[in-house]
Amino acid sequence: MQKNVKMTTAKERMLKKIRHALLQKREHPYPAFEETPLFGDEHDPLDVLFAQRLTAVAGKFVYCEDEVAFVEGLLALAEQEKLHRMYVWEPALQQLLDHYGFPFFRTDQDFAQADAGITSCEALIARSGSILVSNGSAAGRRLSIYPHTHVVVARTSQLVMDIKDGLDLMRKRYGTALPSLISLITGPSRTADIEKTLVLGAHGPKEVYVFLLEDRLG
Repeated sequence: MQKNVKMTTAKERMLKKIRHALLQKREHPYPAFEETPLFGDEHDPLDVLFAQRLTAVAGKFVYCEDEVAFVEGLLALAEQEKLHRMYVWEPALQQLLDHYGFPFFRTDQDFAQADAGITSCEALIARSGSILVSNGSAAGRRLSIYPHTHVVVARTSQLVMDIKDGLDLMRKRYGTALPSLISLITGPSRTADIEKTLVLGAHGPKEVYVFLLEDRLG
C-alpha cells in the first residue's frame, strides 16, 4: 500500500510540473522555425543532392546531357549486366528508343523472363533520393517491381526538393484526376527479416538505375 502511495505522489508531482509549464506565457522560442533549413546541404543543386542520396541507398545514378548519351548509357548497361530482355510499355519511351534503334520488348509476352523494366516517373525527390511513381502511366506497377533491374528515365525538370513539391507537379499534370496509386521508390528492394542480414531484391528489383536527361538547356 505504501508503494502505491509513493507512485501516486510522484505522478502527481510530474503532472503538476507539466500543468505549470503549460500555464507559463512565453514568446515563441523559434520565431523563424519554418524558414530554418533542416539540412545543411540545402544549397546544393538538386541533381547533385539527388545523386548523393540515391547512391546512399544503393541506387545507381547516370547523368545524360542528351538523348544520345542516354541511349549509349543504356546500351552500356545492357552489355555490362547482360540484360537481354528489357521491357518498355510507355508509348513516349517506346518512341524515343525506336528513334535510336534500341531493341526492347513492347508487350508482356514471356514477361516472366524479363531482365529489366524501363519506366518513366512522376518526379525525383532530391532530399531523400526517392522516385515518385504512380499508376497513371502505361507501365503500371508490374514493370517497376517484377524484373530484377528497374531503369527509371527522368528529366531534370522533374527534380524537386520534397515530396510535397512532387505532388504539386502531379497536380499540375493531372488536375483533379490524380492517379489512384502514388508511391515512393527509395533504392532497391531490401529486407533484414531473415537472421538480421540485409538482402537486396527480396520483394522487388535488386538494382535501381536512374538515367537523368538534361532538359534545362534547351
